[in-house]
Amino acid sequence: MQIHATTILCVQKDGVTAMAGDGQVSAGQTILKGNAVKVRKLFSGKILAGFAGATADAFTLLEKLEEKLQAFGGNLTRASVELAKDWRTDKMLRRLEAMLIAADNEKIFLLTGNGDVIEPEEGVVAIGSGGNYALASARALLRHTTMDVQSVCRESLKVAAEICVYTNNSITLEVLKA
Repeated sequence: MQIHATTILCVQKDGVTAMAGDGQVSAGQTILKGNAVKVRKLFSGKILAGFAGATADAFTLLEKLEEKLQAFGGNLTRASVELAKDWRTDKMLRRLEAMLIAADNEKIFLLTGNGDVIEPEEGVVAIGSGGNYALASARALLRHTTMDVQSVCRESLKVAAEICVYTNNSITLEVLKA
């Protein structure tokens, strides 16, 4: 499933997790809003979540993730797997058109409506129309600089905004430290 019209990036390194998202909301070729917040802290600030896709659908998924986190005492792995199972099998949830990235200080997961719970190999993952640009930039910065994860996220979203017409420079950045 390819979700358009946003960019969300998550990077982990040296016990720090950073997640950033742009603020553009688009409908077709029209920009409706430039400062939307698509990255949130959940579970008393211990979990980061970011979304791409239909806003109402994404908010529904964020609520469901928060419920699963509460039910499983903040265990991100268990909450993510249970959400993915529900998302794939529940009649209403199955129709939701969004993707999520969820992270704590140890793990990052990409969650999709296909039942996917993917943990990236290199501690970096991105979604949305500008996701591949941000991902490529983040990987290069992580390999060839000593930048901290906050700077990597910020600079990588700026690169995506220069290339992707559905991504802007209004960046929300959230950080978890060990």
